[in-house]
Amino acid sequence: MTTLDQLSPAARPASAHAAVAPAKAPSGGRQRVAVIGAGAAGLCAARHLLAKGIEVVVFEHGSCIGGLWAYDNDNGSSPAYKSLHLNSEARVTAYRDFPFPEGSPLYPDHRQVRQYLESYADTFGVKPHIRFNAPVQAITRDGERWRVELQNDHTDSFDAVVVASGHQNAPAHPAWRDQYKGEYIHSHSYRVPEPFRDKDVLVVGMGNSAVDIAADICVVTASTTISARSPVLMMPRMLFGVPTSRVLGKLEKKWMPWPLRRTIRELLTLAVHGRMEQWGFTTPKTRTHPTSHPSLMSHFVWDRIKAKPGIESVQGRQFRFTDGTTQCFDAVIAGTGYSVELPFLAPELRPLEGHRLDLFLRVVHPTQRGLFFMGLFNVAGGGNIRMMDDQAEWITEIVRGTEAVPDALGMQRAMADEQAFLRKHYPSSPRYALELDPVFYRRQLEQERQRARTAAGTGATSTAPSTQQT
Repeated sequence: MTTLDQLSPAARPASAHAAVAPAKAPSGGRQRVAVIGAGAAGLCAARHLLAKGIEVVVFEHGSCIGGLWAYDNDNGSSPAYKSLHLNSEARVTAYRDFPFPEGSPLYPDHRQVRQYLESYADTFGVKPHIRFNAPVQAITRDGERWRVELQNDHTDSFDAVVVASGHQNAPAHPAWRDQYKGEYIHSHSYRVPEPFRDKDVLVVGMGNSAVDIAADICVVTASTTISARSPVLMMPRMLFGVPTSRVLGKLEKKWMPWPLRRTIRELLTLAVHGRMEQWGFTTPKTRTHPTSHPSLMSHFVWDRIKAKPGIESVQGRQFRFTDGTTQCFDAVIAGTGYSVELPFLAPELRPLEGHRLDLFLRVVHPTQRGLFFMGLFNVAGGGNIRMMDDQAEWITEIVRGTEAVPDALGMQRAMADEQAFLRKHYPSSPRYALELDPVFYRRQLEQERQRARTAAGTGATSTAPSTQQT
């Protein structure tokens, strides 16, 4: 993590102990905020800012609303495949005050989610503020303001910028990619199963996309194998006729330590799917990102899918797995995640520490006033879209000046607390770099906003309170 001593003089705050001031508009003018991206996060940011009278311009690389939910989005960044559905129930995924339409399925598909996002933009008057086919070339400091330069050389000036460009547009490829001599694609490029008909296919990974794709292709392939390097608990999607998340909501209590919650989840999974080991997986003993699928385990029962452990080496089309077995595959689909890329930001403005974003409460750049980020997380249980309201509302209040973030030392302390929490509760792998525990995060955010309100009421500045949790 970057410390104050490591920051260049230009990147340091004016005072390490002064609360960071809100972005200021030119004398007599309205504040102007640029939002990068018209996906779920960008639309949410624009809606909240507009509601408070702030001028907003949304820059969208492509020609449509929806981000990753727009199938074959011409911005080139959508990983949506034809069978894609929400993995979290619609009612807990929707924006706080904008539910999915009456009669929507429990888990809407990508077409329905895109329609939902378009309706959201129409309802809250966001569409007129979107500039389509406006790819951003560079975002730079311009004195106290921010300059946004498009690829067509058009430039504009803003008081603040909200980066909401997503984190699933730069595929991360496995180290052995060049050693494999068969057909290879990353899950980002997968659309339909037909190209894999009658082939022996290896799907690498156990993330949501990987298990969706394995279940999608196994009905047409000669064989489908899924490689699970890490332990996994494949929970049922439904229990007792309702989504499993509702059952867990009844059984799990806030006071319960994680080992007890893990035992509850293991017992529910055991009752439906049996032991993970009988299917070739390893049951996890630490927190892992939730994985579930409505039909994947049925395909194991029908012998359409088999599991293998991690990959040890690759030569030609032959894979050697960590259990010593070998197998040849005609094609590989790598569900190996993504790297966060922010090419329009100069290196000194990118809050990247390896795979991790070095941000105060996942939103505020710790040294650059008026530079915010939204939606760059993976919720550990629950829906990503629902969490965006919390971030957008807070950004809006900071921009307005009704809430000020703490001094740099306070932000660094809160950031260190969050990283300590993640190290304690989740595996130290790139997959978990953007993991967000909704209970812990909302507690952090509420404590910070209470601190800001208290400081504003007394006219004092204060550092962020320690939010480390066990």
